[in-house]
Amino acid sequence: MPDKEELCDEAVDFFADEKYDEAIELYKKVLELDPKYGDALHGLALCYQAKGDLDSAIEVTKLYIEQEPEDILAFTNLSMFYQKKGMIKEAEAAGAEARRLDWKRQLKEGKQKA
Repeated sequence: MPDKEELCDEAVDFFADEKYDEAIELYKKVLELDPKYGDALHGLALCYQAKGDLDSAIEVTKLYIEQEPEDILAFTNLSMFYQKKGMIKEAEAAGAEARRLDWKRQLKEGKQKA
């Protein structure tokens, strides 16, 4: 049986071929193996977004943020999903959090170099 990385790679290929339902099924299999696997959660959210199911994309991204509250990409994606849904206030808040986390990362990196 393929491992979670192989399944995710296969899901990415399906996504690239615009076979979103097939990709979603593979991402769900990965999440059965490892419910906290970030690549699968990001991929699943992007598949839902590509299909126009913004509610599911937002739900999956929020779930991931609960597990990884400092993931910049998750907040960036969440902002994008909200914006596409016309939820501008929420999109701006998620975008602001992504910027705050990025600044925090930059400060940390700066201190490590000093």
